[in-house]
Amino acid sequence: MDFIRNIIENAKKQGKQIVLPEGLEERTLKAADYVLANGIARITLLGNPDAIQQKAATLGLKNIGKALAIDPKSHAKKADYINLMLELRRAKGLTDEKAEKLIEDPLYLGAVMIKAGDADGEVAGAMNATGDVLRPAFQYVKTLPGTTVVSGVFFMILKDKEFGHDGIMVFADCAVHPNPTDRELAEIAVTTAKTTRALGGFEPKIAMLSFSTKGSASHEMVDKVRNATQIAKEAAPDLAIDGELQADAAIIPAIGASKAPGSAIAGQANVLIFPTLEAGNIGYKLVQRFAHAEAIGPILQGMAAPINDLSRGCSAEDIITMIAVTSNQAAHK
Repeated sequence: MDFIRNIIENAKKQGKQIVLPEGLEERTLKAADYVLANGIARITLLGNPDAIQQKAATLGLKNIGKALAIDPKSHAKKADYINLMLELRRAKGLTDEKAEKLIEDPLYLGAVMIKAGDADGEVAGAMNATGDVLRPAFQYVKTLPGTTVVSGVFFMILKDKEFGHDGIMVFADCAVHPNPTDRELAEIAVTTAKTTRALGGFEPKIAMLSFSTKGSASHEMVDKVRNATQIAKEAAPDLAIDGELQADAAIIPAIGASKAPGSAIAGQANVLIFPTLEAGNIGYKLVQRFAHAEAIGPILQGMAAPINDLSRGCSAEDIITMIAVTSNQAAHK
């Protein structure tokens, strides 16, 4: 697809160092081999270097030797990373003994490497739960300055080019925050606009979704979306954003004109901000299955450096795409 191809071609120009904590996982190794063979990114694999090379040989992979392989239990910067962890987390109760144990966990090592400037981003989750991937990220990489919310965005690649930007729609939050407040929802909208520009390369037209369009229903959940829209407009006056809008009013021109006359977004939206995680998660899965759309994500946004979580059912191709996405995010952070 053009979107994925563009992401990969842009990643090749960046030369970013992406750390893969699951260095012995088969799909991860296959993805790393392809990325290295095609110059998409520089790769750090975490795991015993001899075991990594043996597994790569068994799989017939020819390019893994180009990766930097680091053994979490024994490497030159281990003491430096422990000191950095203690500097950042001693006040939170981190002890020397605990730090020495945690730094041998590849997920913690990957996050600390990013914090130390030794990697630009991370991709993990092929064999680890989301919480395990994100916990070290929140503790050591943390959020962007001025950002309080991490959220997950999907680029939905539709067969029907009538919708969105030439068939590309952006959905958020579909992965992280169960029930954002109005201010958090506004922040998700503004952050998603940045992600859309950085990765999609097009100008976002943002619809703040609800079960109401412009006062057609009254409820505190509608008030939240309406307030979030106003907060987002004040925070980013350059954004094309409107709400509250029902989904059909957001994407169907005739319905948008009828339900929200005068709106520059109604019927034209290419970014949909869902009011809750359950709505976003259900929405993207319905579109993915019913419309046979390609769902690229979840792409995590709001972190000080990009750390992306994979589905444990992911393919090697999914990991390649996410490495390319992470490289592009690192270039735009």
